[in-house]
Amino acid sequence: MPRLDVVQFIARSDNFVVLLHEPKSGKTASIDAADADPIIDALKERGWTLTHIFVTHKHFDHIEGIPALQAAYECEVIGPEASAAETGMYDRTVKDGDSFDWAGVTVEVIETPGHTLDHVSYYLPSEKLVFVGDTIFSLGCGRVIEGDHAMMWDSIKTLRDLPDDTTLYCGHEYTLTNGKFALTVDGGNAALKTRMAEVEKLSAAAKPTLPTTIAQEKATNPFLRADDPALMKGLGMANAKPSAVFAEIRMRKDKF
Repeated sequence: MPRLDVVQFIARSDNFVVLLHEPKSGKTASIDAADADPIIDALKERGWTLTHIFVTHKHFDHIEGIPALQAAYECEVIGPEASAAETGMYDRTVKDGDSFDWAGVTVEVIETPGHTLDHVSYYLPSEKLVFVGDTIFSLGCGRVIEGDHAMMWDSIKTLRDLPDDTTLYCGHEYTLTNGKFALTVDGGNAALKTRMAEVEKLSAAAKPTLPTTIAQEKATNPFLRADDPALMKGLGMANAKPSAVFAEIRMRKDKF
């Protein structure tokens, strides 16, 4: 059984922060650091001390809180090797294929470029958890900013191949808007319609729509289904490469 306490909350306007706490050792990690104040408040509320920050990528809204958190807790910051020089904030760097022990739990590093070139995801197989930053959102995916569409599609496929029962945490609360778009390209998907009904209820009650699971996103998220024959046919791209289908969906979302 998972032995980590996992707490998710909003920082800034729509960033998610997740805290991982291992009770026996007392170690606590923050997934990214959007804003120091709400993280410090959440830690104080629970009597936890921040020991680590796992950075998914270099964007300001994911690292802004690091200096204040380091000053308050002297925590170790682990981040992608590819942006270490640019940010100057990491105590330890990681790259694709690396793994490390954190509080007795193995953390595997998966390179997931596309949104940014440095982007990594953190997978904890024993806990059935993956933290994907801005690569995948529920019913959506991140904008392709530094990479290209083929690169982003490869990253998404890598995450899609994780076990179905893996719980997925991402960097933003975008699900309602993502779902409205998803229905424009995959409106006949019954699983998507069911998920959207749930999302609308949660959003109306000001409750988070995350976390999600790999299985749920495979069934409902068009960005994970760019190689699905029914979706490809619906887009008039039955004979296209899946990477081209993904690019078409992403470009439509960019204009939505």
